[in-house]
Amino acid sequence: MKKIFLAFTAMLCMAGATLAQAPKKPTAKTAATKPATAKKAEPAKPKSTAGLKKDGTPDMRLKANKTAAAAKPAGPLKKDGTPDMRFKANKPAAAPKKK
Repeated sequence: MKKIFLAFTAMLCMAGATLAQAPKKPTAKTAATKPATAKKAEPAKPKSTAGLKKDGTPDMRLKANKTAAAAKPAGPLKKDGTPDMRFKANKPAAAPKKK
């Protein structure tokens, strides 16, 4: 009886997982009812994209980006090389207090 119950439970779980992964496909009815919208203005791109990847992060294959990322913090470091945040020199500047 246990084997039958486990097999049935496993079959239900697999069926549920396959149904949960099915993406919704737009139908002709929903595509026709959506109003036409004007194209939105694209966000301003930075003037210089040299050394950046498509997502805007620095490309670490370039020497200039590696040296900029390797800047040492002002205060002491932990054994793993990260800045020790117990010291004032490593803490970020405090934001101005709101009244």
